[in-house]
Amino acid sequence: MQKSGGALDLGIAGRRALVCASSRGLGRSCAEALAAEGVHVVLNARGAEGLDAAVADLSARFDVEITGVRGDVSDTATREALLDACPGADILVTNNAGPAPAEFAACDRDDWMGALEANMVAPLMLIRSVIAGMVDRRFGRIINVTSAMVTSPHPSMGLSSGARAGLTAAVKGLSRAVARDNVTINNLLPERIDTDRQIYMAQQLVEQEGISFEEARARQIGSIAAGRLGRPEEFGAACAFLCSAHAGFISGNNVHLDGGSYVGLV
Repeated sequence: MQKSGGALDLGIAGRRALVCASSRGLGRSCAEALAAEGVHVVLNARGAEGLDAAVADLSARFDVEITGVRGDVSDTATREALLDACPGADILVTNNAGPAPAEFAACDRDDWMGALEANMVAPLMLIRSVIAGMVDRRFGRIINVTSAMVTSPHPSMGLSSGARAGLTAAVKGLSRAVARDNVTINNLLPERIDTDRQIYMAQQLVEQEGISFEEARARQIGSIAAGRLGRPEEFGAACAFLCSAHAGFISGNNVHLDGGSYVGLV
C-alpha cells in the first residue's frame, strides 16, 4: 500500500509501541520513525528533563499519543511502569546504555552482573511480559537494539559482547516459536551511528591514547567502509520497517547498520 505522494505505508498506524531509553540517541530515532508512521509511543529515560523535552517535541510534531515513563529499565519498578503505560503493546523496542569499555582483567563480578542485568535480563523480562499478548492478537514486533560487538567482539568490549550475545541467543529460539503467530523478533546491530555514544567513545580514545578529539573522530569515520558515520534517522527507518506490516517474514535476524563494515560472511 502506498501513501499519498508515493511513500510506502508501513501499515502500523494506530499501533502502540514501547521504546526503551528513547529520549535521545538510537532509541529516540526509533521512536520518531514510529511516531511518523502513526504509532502511539511510550518513551522512556532516566532523566526527567530530557524525557519531558522529548515527549513535548514528538507530541508537537506528530498526531499520535506520546507519553513518557521515567526510570532505568534495569529496575523492575520501571519495567512495571512501562507496561502499565503501554498495555497491549504491539511493538517493543528494547534498548539500554551499553557498558563502558574495559579490559577483561579489570572486570569483576559486579561489572559482569551489571552488564547482564542491563543488556540481557531487562530486555528478556520485558519481552516475557508482552509476548503472550502479541501472540493472542496475532501481531507483534520486537526489536532489540544490541551492538556490532555481538558478531565482531573487541577485547575491551567483553561486557557488551557477552551480555548482548546472550540476549541474541535467547531470543533466537523464541523467534522460531512465535513466527507462526505473526510475531517477529529481530536485532539491530549499530556501528558508528552519530549519537552521543560515539562522542563518548571518541573521548575514551582521547584519554587512552593521548590523541586529539579530532583524530579520535577521524579514526571512527575511517573504521567505516562507507567513509562516514551513520545518521540516526537511518537507524530509525530500519527499525520502523522491521516493525511494519510488510516485515512479517523477517524474524530471528541480526541486522547490521554499519555502512557495510561487517567483515563476516554470515
